[in-house]
Amino acid sequence: MKQIFASAIGERDWVESVFLVREKVTAMAKNGKPYLTLKLMDRSGEIEGRVWDRVDELGALFDKDDFVRVRGRASSYLGRMQLVVQELVRVDESEVDFADFLPVCEVPVADLEAQLRQKVDSLKDPHLRRLMESFVADADFLRDFCSAPAAKSMHHVYLGGLLEHSLSIAGLVDLVCGHYPFLNRDLLLVGALLHDVGKIFELRYSRSFDYTDEGKLLGHIVMGVEMVDERIAGLPDFPRDLAVHLKHLLLSHHGQYEYGSPKRPKTLEAVVLNYLDDLDSKLNGIRSHISREQDQGGNWTSYHRLYERYFFKGEIGTQEQETKTRPRPPLAASGGEKKAAEPKPRPARKHDRPLSFSLGEQLRGKNLDLFATREDEDDR
Repeated sequence: MKQIFASAIGERDWVESVFLVREKVTAMAKNGKPYLTLKLMDRSGEIEGRVWDRVDELGALFDKDDFVRVRGRASSYLGRMQLVVQELVRVDESEVDFADFLPVCEVPVADLEAQLRQKVDSLKDPHLRRLMESFVADADFLRDFCSAPAAKSMHHVYLGGLLEHSLSIAGLVDLVCGHYPFLNRDLLLVGALLHDVGKIFELRYSRSFDYTDEGKLLGHIVMGVEMVDERIAGLPDFPRDLAVHLKHLLLSHHGQYEYGSPKRPKTLEAVVLNYLDDLDSKLNGIRSHISREQDQGGNWTSYHRLYERYFFKGEIGTQEQETKTRPRPPLAASGGEKKAAEPKPRPARKHDRPLSFSLGEQLRGKNLDLFATREDEDDR
């Protein structure tokens, strides 16, 4: 039975517990001595492990993706908890409960599968419905689609995350199409359900989450289009133009070439899918970041390197209440409140522009993308 989870480890805690080794890297210290950097994970998250002594001896006992029992002292380093490992031994997988080590979607798989079938049943287009029914009728596909995470590290990083993410976007599709009735709801819905389908082969998730060789060489976008092509080939009379528009949704859902998209969105449905996918993945990733640090005190998270900012995790409205109850400064001696000094006008400067100078003119000639984000193209 697992003694302590990564998320519960605090400063100077003595830790003796089993973890899954997600990464194992040998490096060299400034004094020329080797050391090991480990990423030790369980279902609650990760903690970095460092082995400073007996590196060759302990390093020979285990490999990446092995289960290990470690003994060591926890300490905070650069705002992150770190475990200085003093003893380590490999543990056979027969002795562990896998549910302790891989994060799992909070929604039961049976409920997710039922939601998927409801979405398929709601399709009006007979060709798109037969396509989705062919996927759902494949037991091997359905098992993998219900099990896979949506990414290696950025969002929905848990078993069942891929289906949860796909269904979340499908739910947003119905909301958006209710507001914009000119959109092709069935095409957009199927695009939402299948946009990341290639991840069932791009990622491996039997122990830790990582990329397969095929995933690294091809990527989930290409693999997903191949899967859709293969299914369509088995459906007689599937309209070619419909197939082209569906595949365009998959090929363009990352939005920009620099984010791994072979094509940029060129239809209304493709534009919508790109923004909904980006919205859902970012909200899940940021929410997970906030949740991991909720018990660490303070109103702000640690710095998020991907989004290049801190996030507020306090309760909205509490600061306003504190402001209302804060004592007011004493009144001036004259008996009235001190009047704020009138701001002095700023002297005119040589390069001042008239107020009519438009934002478009200011941006003209500058290669600015107002919608660009800095996302890992392989982990969206």
